[in-house]
This record gives sequence, structure tokens and C-alpha cells, in this order.
Amino acid sequence: MSALTLAGLAAAAFTLAACGEAGSSGTAAPQSVSGAGCAPVAGTALVVLEDDKHLQNADNVIAVANAKAASPALFAAVDKVGAALDTPKLVALNRAVDVDRKTAQVAAADFAATAGLASGLSGGSGKVVVGAANFPESQILAELYKIALNGAGFTATVQTAGNRELYEAALERGELSVFPEYAATLTEFLNQKQNGKDAQPKASGDVTATVTALKGLAEKAGLAVGAPSAATDQNAFAVTKAFADANGVKTLSDFAAKCSGKASVLAGPAECPERTFCQKGLKTVYGIDFGSFAQADAGGPQTKTALTTGKASLGTVFSSDSAFAAS
Repeated sequence: MSALTLAGLAAAAFTLAACGEAGSSGTAAPQSVSGAGCAPVAGTALVVLEDDKHLQNADNVIAVANAKAASPALFAAVDKVGAALDTPKLVALNRAVDVDRKTAQVAAADFAATAGLASGLSGGSGKVVVGAANFPESQILAELYKIALNGAGFTATVQTAGNRELYEAALERGELSVFPEYAATLTEFLNQKQNGKDAQPKASGDVTATVTALKGLAEKAGLAVGAPSAATDQNAFAVTKAFADANGVKTLSDFAAKCSGKASVLAGPAECPERTFCQKGLKTVYGIDFGSFAQADAGGPQTKTALTTGKASLGTVFSSDSAFAAS
């Protein structure tokens, strides 16, 4: 659980409403909310509560490659990157770019040198094109893949390839060789592409089951996937460190046991009360009730401000947000 310092974060507007009233996406008001709950506690540091019952899908970082390019040497290189990462290290890499203003290339080179990513690899030859989406984390991961692939003997370059619809098709065509992806998100993208928008979901909070499903879908698309990393970029929930210390909570189960009830306030995007992975899921999986909902954003400054200024007890965040790097 990593602390984040938010000194100087500008205040942002949000709406505080009783669940089911104006500002809470029109969800039906609960018949009753049992328990006293835990009132918000302001503070400058946030901590992520462990999703110990796996409400969120397993969006572990994972390499996906065109099947014709997917040699053992290629996967040995990109999987070495995945094995060197966990979520705190991914957060620190994002901070190096987002906060410390390093380029993705410099941040990746610094990490690769410390982790020895270019050593102990061999068997590669020929050109490899590593794809990257147009956001910093993907670009950092692509640069790490490039370093490891070059260390294995390939001649690797990085090409920014836009959104998933574009780059997944480019992978299938062989215009890109390999791409840093996210297990659950790619699983459902391929599932809906192959089986329709209403296809039964195949991804879950179980990373092993999700990757098993992904492998079958990838094979049908002419793709292959590597080993999942411990690093994730997925939805998460945070409280202030002051709140966690005052109430003795480290996990969402702790929050359910100690803080379900009228005084607790959830902050998140307008659709949160209706979403399986947000308020609805917190109730179904953990049995957590809230007395009110603070309409904010999806893991952005509004939600963080609601937490740090004492307007929300629990808020939606993203697990690899650069703000969660230890200062």
C-alpha cells in the first residue's frame, strides 16, 4: 500500500448527493443503509485498499505478439520485462514521466539498467517492431521491451500505434510484432470482436483463468501471449492515510467490516452507482453500503480532492496512477 502526497492539488467541483437522488446517476435509493459507517477524514496522502475478493478484473500487464513473430527468444525478452515489474515499480515509472518529466526512453533506460533487462538474453535476430499506445505507460513498457529485445539480439524499434482497434489489427497483419497489453481488457476486446458485443464475459479477477481465456481468443486471431506480470493497471479504491490509520483498514474487506453504513461517502464518476465494478460491485461482492455518493471523476483530480478535503471516505482510482508513487 503506497502513500501519495497531494500538496497543492487544486480543488475541483463535485456533487454530493444521497444515493439515488440528483447527481447519483438516477439509481434507486436504497431501502435502508445499516451500520454507522465511517465519516471522511481529510489528509494529504492516499492509500489504495487491497481488492482482496477480486472485484476488479485482472488487468495484469502482458505481452501480445503476432503469432509468426512469437519466437521463444522474443517471449523470453518481453517476459523478462514483465517479471521485473510489479505495480509499485510501474507506478514509479509513471511518476518518472508524469511528475519528474523524464522521457519514456530515459525512464525505461534507467529502470532497465538497474534491473539488468538487457543481460542474459540471446537467440534473437532480425527486425522487431514494438507497438505502443498513445499514453505514457504504454510507451514506457514498449521502450522496456525494446531494450530487452535488443539485448537478445533483435533489432527493435518502437512505433506508436493509436487505439486498440488500430493496433490490434496491425498486430494481426504483422505490421507490429509485439505490444504491451492488459490481460482482462484485451480478453474482452477479442471476446467481443469474435463473439459479438453481448458475448458472455471471459475475463475475471482470476488472472490464471483470464489468461487461459485470452490464449484461446488470441490463437483464433493469429496472436500469441506471454506470461502475465505482477504489475497491474486496473480500477481500484483509495482512502486517505489518515482515514486508514483512524479506522484500521487495509483491504476492502476491512472497509466492509468497519465502515459500511450511513456516514460513509463514495466518490467516483456519475455512472459509478450503476456499475458492476464500482458501487454496485462493492455492495454485491463486499456488502458495503454508503450513505451518500460524491459525483466526481474516474480516478482524476476531482475524486482525489474529494478524498483529501474530507468530502469522501472512499474513492475510485487507478492502481498504477503516478500519484501513488512513494515520495
